[in-house]
Amino acid sequence: MAETGDDPPPQDAPADPAALDEAASGPGRDDEDPGRSLWRGLISLAILLVLVVGLLLAVPGLRGVAKAVGHMTLGWLLVGVALELLSCVGYVIAFLQVFERAPVRFGARVALSELAFGAAVSLGGAGSLAVGAWLLVERGGDPKRVAERSAVLFLLTSAINVVTLAIAGLAQFTGILPGPRNVLLTLVPGLVGVLVFLLFLAIPPVSDRLAARRSPGRVQTMFLEISTSIRQTERVIFRWDWRIVGAIAYLWCDIAVLVVCFAAAGHVPPIGVIVLSYQIGYLSNIIPVPGNIGVLDGSLVGMFALYGVSATLATASTVVYHAISLWVPAMWGTIAFLILRRTRREPLTLRAPREVRRERRRERRAAREERERAPAEP
Repeated sequence: MAETGDDPPPQDAPADPAALDEAASGPGRDDEDPGRSLWRGLISLAILLVLVVGLLLAVPGLRGVAKAVGHMTLGWLLVGVALELLSCVGYVIAFLQVFERAPVRFGARVALSELAFGAAVSLGGAGSLAVGAWLLVERGGDPKRVAERSAVLFLLTSAINVVTLAIAGLAQFTGILPGPRNVLLTLVPGLVGVLVFLLFLAIPPVSDRLAARRSPGRVQTMFLEISTSIRQTERVIFRWDWRIVGAIAYLWCDIAVLVVCFAAAGHVPPIGVIVLSYQIGYLSNIIPVPGNIGVLDGSLVGMFALYGVSATLATASTVVYHAISLWVPAMWGTIAFLILRRTRREPLTLRAPREVRRERRRERRAAREERERAPAEP
């Protein structure tokens, strides 16, 4: 497996390609047996969830939350599980868009494995990508190439988050979306999203100039890799390809799970409030806790409280949302990872580049049309 992308080498800048390149040699301190890290993470996740349930039942002030959870509509929760499955499918599509030459089944399993590690192990976004990079390199992928494409995948999903934050904040401030129009809670997040996206687009030329002023070495390489990764991400975002719906669905379907959990609890706050609370609350993901249990819930509930949502309603909906968004990718991804480990010695055949596949489809279509036009034999 010589390469895994479609463009020759020439998501926010935290995804340093050099760091991902270094991480591609193993998923972490337990790189000799990553499955052990995953199992430990799943066990920790289960223990933390049991503790959360115990707190809801034991602490008097939280019994109202437990009651609200117990009265949630089952049908809505099943819709939430279906939406989370669609979110996972969206990530698989985004992965296959970036790693375009990876075999579809193999690429889907790697993408789902990344989701499992991201849910169950304290890795963070770039860390779970490093697990995927390790799986790709293990099958023969070039470490540098895999690191570059992993950085593009991270930047792609991050860009969708930033654009969503900008749209939701500005739409709510201007009244397009219903809800409070507090400047600090609407306009400021929206402008921050716009500013971050503009800075993202402005980084490559600045990085190129900084690289030109440096003598050849690690620092110059870092600047060049940053500009290369961002330019490749721009091509993915701005070049029309239906698969961009994957990165969008990965985020928006997950947000929809939170909306559905509010519906199951009996009341849905304004959509803009949910989107902004979700986007700002998820900044707590930088704290390394398995599944971010407790940390993310507290952050989301705090944001909902700022927007005027009932604490009991917000807590019940957030806890159930978090359970769905953790266990669906964790279970599906764990199965995919186990299959990958069992089939790791099987050879891989790269798909042809996109242009070649497109040309082959044209040739097959032309041949079929030619056969249809040919006169039938007597």
